[in-house]
Amino acid sequence: MWTVALFAAPGLLFPIGHFICHQRPDRSFFVHARQMPVCARCTGLYVGATLAVPISMIVSATIAASRARTLLVVAALPTAVTWSLEFLGLVPFSNVARCVVALPLGFVAAWLVLGELRGSPVAPGT
Repeated sequence: MWTVALFAAPGLLFPIGHFICHQRPDRSFFVHARQMPVCARCTGLYVGATLAVPISMIVSATIAASRARTLLVVAALPTAVTWSLEFLGLVPFSNVARCVVALPLGFVAAWLVLGELRGSPVAPGT
């Protein structure tokens, strides 16, 4: 619902967005000339998480905790690399790129959390 609301009612959610995002206009998408309540990178995280919901209902597998951590780190790499390169002033990325590279992290994080809530894709141990 949150992800849909970000696109459907950006003006209404803008005051809430400042609690979770920097809301820089140059780093945000605009819907019908209204700035979204979260930046492009956060939008990618939320869209990725939303995409995980139906897939987590279909694909559920037991994953060792160490493999879950590894999967999460691998999914975070594109976001970490692009953020670092931008922070260092080496490469400017477009909002579309920021959004797209955040999709895997949002997806994997949500998929793992949803699996835990449903009854354990993450197994204790290695």
